[in-house]
Amino acid sequence: MKNKHSSFNIKNSIIGIFTGFVNGIFGSGGGTLLVPILNNIVKVEEHKSHATALAIIIFLTSASSVIYISKGTYDISLTLKVAIGSIIGGILGAKLLSKVTGKFLRITFGAIMIIAAIRMVF
Repeated sequence: MKNKHSSFNIKNSIIGIFTGFVNGIFGSGGGTLLVPILNNIVKVEEHKSHATALAIIIFLTSASSVIYISKGTYDISLTLKVAIGSIIGGILGAKLLSKVTGKFLRITFGAIMIIAAIRMVF
């Protein structure tokens, strides 16, 4: 049986362009927007939307990074140092994802987004 999300369609392309644009202009955020978009617009289950957003982030960040690197707008030493911790954190988070409820994911993700928004404004 064919997955309803697997076929190419305009809605998914628009979502990709929008999240890619946000990620490119702000240096992040496209993946963050993907979780609620996948949940509410594409109707992907909570756990799968988080995991899918993480997989899509590879493409978002790769595309944006090529531009940033070509313009010299990054710190290679800092990138490598943070990457090591990010790999460890990513592995731990991915293993934890299957052990928490969808409600916990929504509440925790929402709280983190609110805290991040408040910090950005003030």
